[in-house]
Amino acid sequence: MGNGGYNSNLSLNEKLLMGVVRVAEGFKKRSSAIFKNYGLTFAQYNVLRVLNSSPAGVNTVTNVGKIMLVTGANMTGLAKRLERDGYLIRKGHPSDERVTLLEISPKGRQALLNIEKEKEENLQYYLGGFNEEQKLALLEHLKLMASKPAEK
Repeated sequence: MGNGGYNSNLSLNEKLLMGVVRVAEGFKKRSSAIFKNYGLTFAQYNVLRVLNSSPAGVNTVTNVGKIMLVTGANMTGLAKRLERDGYLIRKGHPSDERVTLLEISPKGRQALLNIEKEKEENLQYYLGGFNEEQKLALLEHLKLMASKPAEK
């Protein structure tokens, strides 16, 4: 009895959502271990990923925070540490001094390239048993679930 005699009384709905949480937490833990080998946290990796997918590798602190669902204060700390370590460049917006731009550096782009193989292996660990049609269907279901407002 590896669960200490625990007998779940969760409803099917609770079991499904708890399953989503367990998978997400496991994915984040495995991913974090990969990124740590390259001197990055999960959040720092995601900042670089967002910037790398932005036009010319540049975006505002505010936009990156919105994409990542991170507060402004947390984004400031993330950006400062990434700049300190040479992964990005922070600079003022040419036409609005209130706006801070983040630009991925060559070191940041190289870090993403270095991580790519292990990241893909981790994705395969979780999704290797699904075909494209199943992945697209799951994605649509997750989008529908995510579209619900968190606050009640």
